[in-house]
Amino acid sequence: MVVLWTVLIIMGALIALLMVRRGVIQSKLQEVDKNIQQNLAEAQKQAQAMMTKAQGDAQELLSKSRNSIEEEIRTRRQGISETENRIMQKEKHLDSRDARVNEKEEFMNKEIEKYKQLKKRQETVIQELLGTLEKTANMTTEEAKQLILGNVEKEARQKAGKMIKDIEDQAKKIANRRAKEIVTDAIQRTAIEHVAAATTSVVQLPDDEMKGRIIGREGRNIRSFEAITGVDVIIDDTPGAVILSSFDPIRREVARLTLQKLVVDGRIHPARIEEMVAKSKKELQEIIREHGEQAAEAVGLQFHPKIIELLGKLHYRTSYGQNILAHSVEAAHVAGIMAAELGVNVHLAKRGSMLHDIGKAIDFEQEGTHTDLGKEICEKYGESPEVINCIMAHHEDEEPDTIEAILVMMGDAISSARPGARRESMETYVKRLEKLETLAMSFEGVEKAYAIQAGREIRVMVRPEEVDDPAAHKLAFDMAKKIENELDYPGEVKVSIIRETRAVGVAR
Repeated sequence: MVVLWTVLIIMGALIALLMVRRGVIQSKLQEVDKNIQQNLAEAQKQAQAMMTKAQGDAQELLSKSRNSIEEEIRTRRQGISETENRIMQKEKHLDSRDARVNEKEEFMNKEIEKYKQLKKRQETVIQELLGTLEKTANMTTEEAKQLILGNVEKEARQKAGKMIKDIEDQAKKIANRRAKEIVTDAIQRTAIEHVAAATTSVVQLPDDEMKGRIIGREGRNIRSFEAITGVDVIIDDTPGAVILSSFDPIRREVARLTLQKLVVDGRIHPARIEEMVAKSKKELQEIIREHGEQAAEAVGLQFHPKIIELLGKLHYRTSYGQNILAHSVEAAHVAGIMAAELGVNVHLAKRGSMLHDIGKAIDFEQEGTHTDLGKEICEKYGESPEVINCIMAHHEDEEPDTIEAILVMMGDAISSARPGARRESMETYVKRLEKLETLAMSFEGVEKAYAIQAGREIRVMVRPEEVDDPAAHKLAFDMAKKIENELDYPGEVKVSIIRETRAVGVAR
């Protein structure tokens, strides 16, 4: 029973506690509901206020837009009104202009009519005058017209011919003066020493006893030397000297260096000769390369190493006694200066001049002309077609394609033809002059011919009764062409035709 009562008491307490909590919860719910109602009422008030404000703003914006549109409409109406006024004024102006144009057109029609009447009258008067003139001159109108036109044409031709001749003469004078200035300046600014060489080299000996040692027992040393070097050794009565002879300049130079080493060393026998030849070849190869590099540096150009080597070989190559490498450097300077004066490609002019005789470095080793060999070398080592054309054109194997190719020809001619540049024997010199005079005498009408200025000019006296002035010009041209085709000569040959007519009167 006690337990039961205890349970009942606890349950009653729990029920009372639940009732209390229920009341608290209901009071809180009522309070929350009250807050919600208040917030909702406040939110409605705010929304109503915002709507009222938005309506006011909309009304204000609408009013402003209506005012702006009305203002724009008023402005446009005013512009349209002004435009209509201007159009009306232009219409009035055009109407007045049309009236003036109509008046002028009417006036012009009247003037044209007057002109037509005057023209008819003029034609009538002209026909009457022509008829009178034909009767007086006993000549038709066409005949008179042809006569007048012929006289006018003849006079015009004479004036035109004189004018053309004056212009040509003036142009020739200016061109000749300018050309002389350029060439003279190029020559003056080129300071290249003349280097002459021959096909022999002289080796000095300390004494004549050395000649016997060079010959050796029963001539074995000299035979070995000649066999190994390919050079002829000439030992004669010349005191203290031995002559080496060969058309191959490289072989001759190797032999000279070898013999100098043997003379200094003193030991001369076949094995020593062979050793010294090998040493001299190696040394000469280095010297050749240095000569090529110095020449390229002198003209400010760069070349393929193999071309540098070939340029160095030209130091030992000569033409009529003129050193080819020095000639190439001189020609490059001359052509470069002329190219600079003319405003053309200086680099191409110098390069073409430096390489124009490059084929001569191997022409004693391979068959072919030096121009063909030079072309082959330059094509092999990547030179441009313009440079190759300079090489082929300098002896007219090809037509020059550029001004620079012509300058290469001029530089070559100036360098080779200047006084003292080349030498030739007296016999060859005399024969060349005789051939020149004989060729000039072969033309009809020639009375005398004289080769002067070392064969650089031929002066021809002609018989005046057989050769008139026009024929003299043609004779000079034909003679120059024949000299070009039949004779070999350095530089150029000037042909001067002299025709003299003398009239003699005697007073008694």
